[in-house]
Amino acid sequence: MVRGRLWRASNPNLSEEERQQFVNELMDARRAVRDAKGDEAATKAARARVNSAKVALGERGPVWWTDGAPDYNRFLVKNTPYADWWTAKNDQN
Repeated sequence: MVRGRLWRASNPNLSEEERQQFVNELMDARRAVRDAKGDEAATKAARARVNSAKVALGERGPVWWTDGAPDYNRFLVKNTPYADWWTAKNDQN
């Protein structure tokens, strides 16, 4: 949850080694985006690497869960079936 929006978590079925490999690639790709300032082609390539790493982690692309639940990634929580859960969770804090 970030600023009232749901964000998809990484695939928990990845091994720790796989997850770390993809996280390392994501961080490298994000640094490449930062370092590509002013170079449109390099920025585009670096952003493609970021997307590929996020798909590999399960944060984007096809859903990794198998229960048929819809993907509410980036939806405002208040506009999803999780609204009551989130309100109750925050009331406990």
